[in-house]
Amino acid sequence: MKNYLLSLFAILFFMSCSGRIEHDYVILAPESMKTDSLWEEAVEKLRARHDAIVLRFDSLPVEAEARLKEIYPRYVAIVDKPENIGRDYVIALNRMSRRMDNDPFADFLWGIITGYDGDAVNRMIDDSAEPMVIRTGVASIKELEKAKWFDSYAFVDDHQVGMCGEKKTGEDSLTYRRIEYTADMSGANPSIRKFVEQNFGKNVPDVLRQFLEFYESSDPDLVVTASHATENNLEMPGSVGNIRCRDGRLYVDYPGEQRFIRDRDDRMVYLPIGNCLIGNVNNTRNSMAIAWMNSQKAATFVGYTVTTWYGRNGWGGLKYLITNPGRYSVPEAFYMNQQDMMAQIREWGGDTLTVAPFDYDIDYFNILPSELLKMTGKKVDDFNEIFFGMGFWHDRDVLAYYGDPKWNVRMQEIPGETDFKVTSEVRNGKCIITVVTSENFSAGRMAGDGFKEEHVLDLPFSYFFPERLKNPRLPEGEERHIVVDENFLLMYDPAFEAGHKYTIELLCD
Repeated sequence: MKNYLLSLFAILFFMSCSGRIEHDYVILAPESMKTDSLWEEAVEKLRARHDAIVLRFDSLPVEAEARLKEIYPRYVAIVDKPENIGRDYVIALNRMSRRMDNDPFADFLWGIITGYDGDAVNRMIDDSAEPMVIRTGVASIKELEKAKWFDSYAFVDDHQVGMCGEKKTGEDSLTYRRIEYTADMSGANPSIRKFVEQNFGKNVPDVLRQFLEFYESSDPDLVVTASHATENNLEMPGSVGNIRCRDGRLYVDYPGEQRFIRDRDDRMVYLPIGNCLIGNVNNTRNSMAIAWMNSQKAATFVGYTVTTWYGRNGWGGLKYLITNPGRYSVPEAFYMNQQDMMAQIREWGGDTLTVAPFDYDIDYFNILPSELLKMTGKKVDDFNEIFFGMGFWHDRDVLAYYGDPKWNVRMQEIPGETDFKVTSEVRNGKCIITVVTSENFSAGRMAGDGFKEEHVLDLPFSYFFPERLKNPRLPEGEERHIVVDENFLLMYDPAFEAGHKYTIELLCD
């Protein structure tokens, strides 16, 4: 405590002289939390880990915006109780992260740290104390079926309902098979049973039971899900059952059967990036997000707070994570994807779409296309282009990141696929970025190997600076398509070839 007061005094003294101090990590927490010993213990634990500054607010984190601008952190953790956290809370955090200066990009990586109770929030912080390498996975999506990122991996197929695949430790690829479980419809409501039998026949594949067998038998490092979900339930593709939440735990709700899912002992990362609404805590600790963080020890959880249809923010974050695996941590991957989105939305719609609020309570498919074109002054006949603009605008502010934004958790590297190296050096008012490609370099692999192209096209070359730069800018005469900000660089259509060395020169203060 003595050291904390001394550092705080030094910070205040410096600010009184200079008006601004840049500090790496800030924690935002409610003033009322001081009276709750377990929650306050979590704040102090996180402060000590990152040598952080703690700022207090009364009702909402945005109350600290002016102070954040003075401190200008690179990482912001918000420690708060689930009863205070909802859709608009997350939207406000996304928008505030871009208001530290005058450009449209986020100036800090942020994460909400919360829990079912004081013990849970401390456990979440403890679980992100040490780095983690993701080696195993389970999913309800087909898109990761290459399985090359994992020592072991299993999935249920959300495209061809009734199929699944599994790669066991020591194997090189997946083995596909039909799901042998069939759903027991004897306890179902007659109308539901009739609907299911009309659409699937009498032998309905029990996708949820197969998913749970994979999940509970392996305790995977990473779980990725899609298909229908809300704040209160998660369905598997074509399933007649649901995963639901109760008292901070997950349970399975089948027709005529309920049971709790076994609580986990080991930390994990949960990315329900193809699910609607599941990232919305909805101002209650009795939500799916809180139950995953509590009973399943999801130390990082990234999900949508609204219904999702375009999906660039979620699928794009996953694409950045698995492209050149091991290069970005989970928080860095989702941050870089969001800045890529902002760069593209600015080029498509100008500054308007980088700041204009999206109304999530109206019928946007019927109303917003014409409103979008009126706002941007565009004359567009191509529906796909309008769809692109709406999709990015819709997705801009609604992804919730739960967890420590500085946690070093990343995919394991794949032998032979670390095929380029990036270094940077700052000297004499310049930052020199050097890219060296190996003889087995693949431009297609750098761009994402076509992963989820209906949501995310080719990725640019990207670089998250080891330390934030001061006022970086392109020199006069630079004609390559480069976007640069204090934290990152993006180069579109880089045209890198194998066995070459490339340099990018930036001016900085």
